Amino acid sequence: MDSLAHDFASGTFGVSEPPCLSIYLPTHRHHPDNQQDPIRFRNLLKTLEESLRQKYGTRDVRPLLKPFQELAENSTFWNHTLDGLAVLGAAGLFRVYQLQRPVPELAVAADSFHIKPLIRILQSADRYQVLGLNRQQIQLFEGNRDALDPVELKPGVPKTIEDALGTELKEPHVEVWTHGSEGGTGGVRHGSGSIADTAGIQTERFFRAVGREVLAHHSRPSGLPLVLAALPENRALFQKLSQNPFLIADGIDNDPESLSVETLRERAWKVIEPYYLARLTALIDMFGAARSKYLGTADLAETARNAVAGRVATLLIDADRRVPGRVDAETGAIEFDDLANPDVDDLIDDLGELVLRHGGQVVVVPSDRMPTQTGIAAIDRY
Repeated sequence: MDSLAHDFASGTFGVSEPPCLSIYLPTHRHHPDNQQDPIRFRNLLKTLEESLRQKYGTRDVRPLLKPFQELAENSTFWNHTLDGLAVLGAAGLFRVYQLQRPVPELAVAADSFHIKPLIRILQSADRYQVLGLNRQQIQLFEGNRDALDPVELKPGVPKTIEDALGTELKEPHVEVWTHGSEGGTGGVRHGSGSIADTAGIQTERFFRAVGREVLAHHSRPSGLPLVLAALPENRALFQKLSQNPFLIADGIDNDPESLSVETLRERAWKVIEPYYLARLTALIDMFGAARSKYLGTADLAETARNAVAGRVATLLIDADRRVPGRVDAETGAIEFDDLANPDVDDLIDDLGELVLRHGGQVVVVPSDRMPTQTGIAAIDRY
């Protein structure tokens, strides 16, 4: 499966020639609910084709739709879906992303990809990771308030103590010697290298290696808060050894092997929710303060001009709001239109892309927590 985080960071979405095709679909993890998913995908594909044919001929349309059609016929794929699906295609590019949260059904053919749902997946304030840890192995999860799924560890991250220590892993043992009478029957016995000492040293080395590599390969690239799930003594030791600034102080005092994934999600969200709410409150307060100094706006046209100029530092986007239209990437002029037009995408989506392109931050916020009614709240740098 394609890596959304990698493609987003590498700028994959901004390099394709139009038309750019985007399909979004809520999917289901289990039978029989998932039986309707490929049928609904085909219906969206028909909508996409109708939109394309308003402007393009069969010779252009057929190769663009071919990978979508092949996916529609892949029964193995449809038997292993998550909560949502995003499929993006253009000339020379085809990407499939399984998502941890449902997305509204949508089929768009436009001059750029529709990526606001993907921005929400990557930029939402409720995302986090969980590190399940014991003295023998680890497992990493990533999720949000609604779902939690295992993450494949990057090369270099030790999954087990054997991976971390390799040939240096020693079997704990006790060396015993005696001294005293020549016959050895009345000597005094002494020991060294106790099992507890050896195991403790190896555990510490394992935890240090895990902490170092998880930070380098997962925490730092994602920027997500990390919740530790481990027995109390292991959590205390790991917290003491870790140099990971994304590791939060609160955690889950259980061996993760004893918890189902759903229970782990529930416990993790109880830990993360206060941090999530505090971050949203801080962002909203920042917008209010910026607005009082004329450095914040909810106006679409003003935000578009500022985004093109690179002035927007942070853009809050309403998770459920869509405004059909386009932004001129050179002037910032906006034009309202209809999504049925194959050259038109979501205006708010385009604003988010512009802000990201100029190094700004985009955060998708639940509708009931947005501080404005226009679908955006922009905080300017100057």
